[in-house]
Amino acid sequence: MRTFAIGDIHGYLDAFDALLAVVGPRPDDRIITLGDYVDRGPDSAGVLDRLLEWHATGTLIPLRGNHDEMMLLSRRDKSHRRLWLRYGGVQTLESYGHRALDDEYDRVPESHYRFIEHTCREWYETDTHLFAHANIHPDVPMDKQDSQVLLWERIRGPIVHYSGKKFICGHSRQESGVPLDLGSAVCIDTGIYEPDGWLTCLHVETGVYWQADVYGQIRMGKLE
Repeated sequence: MRTFAIGDIHGYLDAFDALLAVVGPRPDDRIITLGDYVDRGPDSAGVLDRLLEWHATGTLIPLRGNHDEMMLLSRRDKSHRRLWLRYGGVQTLESYGHRALDDEYDRVPESHYRFIEHTCREWYETDTHLFAHANIHPDVPMDKQDSQVLLWERIRGPIVHYSGKKFICGHSRQESGVPLDLGSAVCIDTGIYEPDGWLTCLHVETGVYWQADVYGQIRMGKLE
């Protein structure tokens, strides 16, 4: 079994599809998506549809990101809506056919909300690795971690979890366009929504990674 981690997709379905095509996941593989499926890119609705398809195959383990959380909060409490729209919610609503300032959410399928709220997890753990969208506290078991840390806190430096397991995350955009390898932790948010950004898929066991840009062009690399 191979394990793949995919960074912040942000509505860029073409890049996501290009990575899946080049990696060619097998039925016994694990695909761990690190959250931030919506906002900023042109097709958040399409990304969630594709994630639902892959989850039905049993290979996908989806985590929740802070942008996905903002989408949920905006549905429940309109006071959160203005902040969400400022950080990419406009593009998300438009991908469902809404005008940017509509107050109606009826065009977003209930299945998409259920996926974000109930199917997506805040963290995942294997025998060798820990996964979360944003960050972890190094001295706390994964089932005791603070949601604010898991979804919102940026990486400021090396993280050595007491378990000895390597940590894989997104959220903290790498302006270099390549993953940040801190030895005990790796960040694979490589800013697909930036003009020179990429979406990254990391083969966790080998350190090989593939990247796709908004046009679906692919490049490869390997962690040192």
